[in-house]
Amino acid sequence: MPDTRRAVILLSGGLDSTTCLAIARDLGFECYALSVAYGQRHAAELSASKRVAAQLGAREHRLASVSLGQFGGSALTDASISVPVEGPSEGIPVTYVPARNTVMLSIALAWAEVLGARDLFIGVNAVDYSGYPDCRPEFIRAFETLANLATKAGVEGKGLTVHTPLMNWSKAEIVRRGTELGVDYAATVSCYLADEDGRACGRCDACRLRQAGFATADLPDPTRYR
Repeated sequence: MPDTRRAVILLSGGLDSTTCLAIARDLGFECYALSVAYGQRHAAELSASKRVAAQLGAREHRLASVSLGQFGGSALTDASISVPVEGPSEGIPVTYVPARNTVMLSIALAWAEVLGARDLFIGVNAVDYSGYPDCRPEFIRAFETLANLATKAGVEGKGLTVHTPLMNWSKAEIVRRGTELGVDYAATVSCYLADEDGRACGRCDACRLRQAGFATADLPDPTRYR
């Protein structure tokens, strides 16, 4: 029978998801890391996800592909929309990718059911985030309800849980915890405008949040900048 301590962890290769993988491992889960190529412009994060999965001892790492870029509608998938570098804006930013977390959690759910895993981890955050609607606790609760209604495992009483250990942490708290768990943040890529080598711009929202996290945590920033 499958090990009930298996978990699928969504791993972008960025700071938050990497910390989430480290936390799942620390909790004793056998970790299956899942990265998704969804048409993102900053594809260097996918290379980072391979490094991170290996460093943190993921039992298996898979890369799924889905072309959200064919629809556009986001600065992260549509080259005709510029990634903001002037700081936070009012409302939901243009870096929001429609349905991204819904799609990625659905793919993770499919793999979890095949593995016999009853736990999913995602590094969403409702404190130091960019205002994305699919990073809120309400969304996670709704998806967990869906997961237990829409799966064979859920119907048979083998309920699935969506874990969001970073939900209420500041970026500084995330960095501190990851550092305690031995995360090598130099291996991660968060920048929305990272070049092919994974070097960051230092100006986009993702870079600003990351920089502030290390500064507030009073820890050196290992990010490679252009």
